[in-house]
Amino acid sequence: MARPNIIPRLARAIHSKPPSRCLSTTSRLLAGEVRIIEVGPRDGLQNEKKSISLDTKLELIKRLTGTGVRTIEAGSFVAPKWVPQMANSADVLNHLLGHPPSTPYPIAYNYLVPNLKGLQYFLKTADDVKPADLNPDLSQPGNDSEAPPTPPPSPKEQDEAEPAPITSTEDPNEMPSDTSGVNDPIKPDPSLASSNQMEISLFTAATEAFSKANTNCSIAESLERCKEIVALAKSRNVRVRGYVSVALGCPYEGPDVAPSKVAEITTSLLEMGVDEVSVADTTGMGTAPRTRDLLKALSATGIANQDLALHFHDTYGQALVNAVVGLEHGIRTFDSSVGGLGGCPYSKGATGNVATEDLVYCLHSLGATTGIDVEKMAETGDWICTELGRPNDSRAGKAVLARLRN
Repeated sequence: MARPNIIPRLARAIHSKPPSRCLSTTSRLLAGEVRIIEVGPRDGLQNEKKSISLDTKLELIKRLTGTGVRTIEAGSFVAPKWVPQMANSADVLNHLLGHPPSTPYPIAYNYLVPNLKGLQYFLKTADDVKPADLNPDLSQPGNDSEAPPTPPPSPKEQDEAEPAPITSTEDPNEMPSDTSGVNDPIKPDPSLASSNQMEISLFTAATEAFSKANTNCSIAESLERCKEIVALAKSRNVRVRGYVSVALGCPYEGPDVAPSKVAEITTSLLEMGVDEVSVADTTGMGTAPRTRDLLKALSATGIANQDLALHFHDTYGQALVNAVVGLEHGIRTFDSSVGGLGGCPYSKGATGNVATEDLVYCLHSLGATTGIDVEKMAETGDWICTELGRPNDSRAGKAVLARLRN
């Protein structure tokens, strides 16, 4: 029996118009356009064993800004004792506020905050720089917190609980070539170079066991913390992104995470004011059927595709398959990590995030535009993996580089 050809179906899905309802504050994407969130500098680096210098992080971010990506996770305001690789995130923020890489388009730099004190430290760091042209509301008076980067050690109090070790929280036009997305409908505007934005991310989990292990609290308690973070962030005109970790499989409770529970949590985040929710397959246990079921559950709850992003790990080699399922469903925002950097310390054998090079190459082959130059991304992936002394996990990246070198 002949297999159905999914390419025409995907082409129709890619170029179909989105529904009118949308809570997300992200600019409306055109038909055929996909937004990539580069998570390498934060989610990718936080699990590395080797110490990573500030200069290396800043150089990685600079190189990424030259690839065409427009949103970059730059750091995390978490307790350094738990995530030492993120200890200099305040320095990263200072540098990007005061001396951002020159780009012909604005970049959104995102920072993960685990609790209210993490956000307060983020805001204080931004206030100390007081730039005149970046996120002007960040430099308004009204936040006098002297909160340290590491919260007080009491595990009992909701506001002061020291975070447990953060995992990777968690937690789509044929291109004329496989390289640059030159058909990108977003045209660079030099006048926007000074319009960079600083954003935050917060997170919760889809299972009680993972929530307890990762944040020392229940899902309900986690959502209460999120409300406080959102309220303060919105009072300072800071865009908020949410993560729902282990949405397609938990290292403690197994692969059968209830889609209805994920939909319930996602709805709660959006209703409290979160601008976009990234549904994360933190462990890489997700499969195409379960991804499809999850997306159906989210839609049935009334959540618009524009309010969602998908975040896949490639532990079982299913990340691209799951991304295509999401693309066909109408999702147009995906998280990925250059060189496939990342991992999940709470899931044995869990590998990194889906490689940005692989995802972009796949999307371009299906006729989507991303605005990302896959050759430059491949070069960046090769560079950072060399710097870290680790294998490059991007198959497309290695293939592109081999072709260029020949």
